[in-house]
Amino acid sequence: MDWNKRLRHALTATAVIIAALLPAACKINYTLNGSAIDYRVYRTISVSDFPIRAALVYPPLQQTFENELLNYISRNTRLQTVDGSSDLRIEGEITGYNLSPQAVTEDAYASQTRLTITVRVKYIDDKDPNKNVDQSFSAYRDFPATEMLTDVQDQLCQEIAEELVELIFNATLGNW
Repeated sequence: MDWNKRLRHALTATAVIIAALLPAACKINYTLNGSAIDYRVYRTISVSDFPIRAALVYPPLQQTFENELLNYISRNTRLQTVDGSSDLRIEGEITGYNLSPQAVTEDAYASQTRLTITVRVKYIDDKDPNKNVDQSFSAYRDFPATEMLTDVQDQLCQEIAEELVELIFNATLGNW
């Protein structure tokens, strides 16, 4: 009897120790934004200027896009943005800023105009070159042809920049 009692006591103590250590051994790592960054490996990122190389140029677009990209990275990662040498680099250029007629009516006039912005991005992972990305991303917004581009341009550029940044983040830092 005494032996059975000791065995049960030893098993209970072992189970308590295992139960206490199990949460420390298992680590569940998730993020709500889809970021797949190992912060033990990656600590810094540099984001270069994105000059406009499109045939049509809207000068505020460069600053709008760059600000949105930097803000998104800072909101959704713990990476430190640095100038110069870094673990990760994002560079590129705005290669397209195009207007095209959409939704042509029966009298051959466009009822909608589409603004499309294209950005070419180079993502360089100095720790793992297999994760490098060199890709173009495009996004667009339609607006009524009765409106002047100058009246809606700032809002459309902001919306398109937000979408482009999300696409770029998912393809690079999000590792989708």
